Amino acid sequence: MDIENLDRNNLVYLAKLAEQAERFDEMVNCMKQVVKNAEDALTVEERNLLSVAYKNIVGSLRSSWRIIRAVGSKNEGMVDHTNEYIAKIETELDGVCQEAIALIDEFIFPKLDNESDAESLVFYHKMKGDYYRYLSEYKSGDERKEVSEASSKSYNESKDISKKYLLSTHPIRLGLILNYSVFLYEIVGNGEEACELAQNAFDDAIAGLDDLSENSYKDSTVIMQLLRDNLTLWTADMKTAEENE
Repeated sequence: MDIENLDRNNLVYLAKLAEQAERFDEMVNCMKQVVKNAEDALTVEERNLLSVAYKNIVGSLRSSWRIIRAVGSKNEGMVDHTNEYIAKIETELDGVCQEAIALIDEFIFPKLDNESDAESLVFYHKMKGDYYRYLSEYKSGDERKEVSEASSKSYNESKDISKKYLLSTHPIRLGLILNYSVFLYEIVGNGEEACELAQNAFDDAIAGLDDLSENSYKDSTVIMQLLRDNLTLWTADMKTAEENE
């Protein structure tokens, strides 16, 4: 499909069509063209379409990576073939994650204003943090350190802006803390900091429930429950680890 000469409305329409058909590679291509051609900031709908497109591509690759590692570990005689397959998927993950990050840095951030576009800034810094986190899941050595530090930096930038401009119950702010705390727990290995971050966000959201809009209620409360679930799981795991020491 030749999409280079299509206008913004047609590209968005095709992206939504591709989403319904679960043709996420084509959805990504349409939204990349929207991002590169747009003279102003993306709308909320366009922003979400971009996120969904990349999230589905990366989600499928991460799932494949985990499955092949798990199955391959049970077949010692096929280690070389398994490792080649894992390396192939990691190369694909590298490409998709770095592409998403570059789009944000090169085409999206320059069109945003610090105050009037605060919600979008929180969203995109979080998105960058997520994609650096995905890279951290399989990198090692200096490469892992580099992408982990980049993930932490992006999450912190998103957190600082969200605390200044977004309500404690805002679903984007809560989603940021959910993902950042997962990063701290799973990638950094700092359970105490992850729990403190998640607990503080949960408590702040509970205190701000009276300010929660009807439109955001479902999204916010779902994320709050996920924070609560993670806290329960992590606290139990850390307690068990302490008892076994």
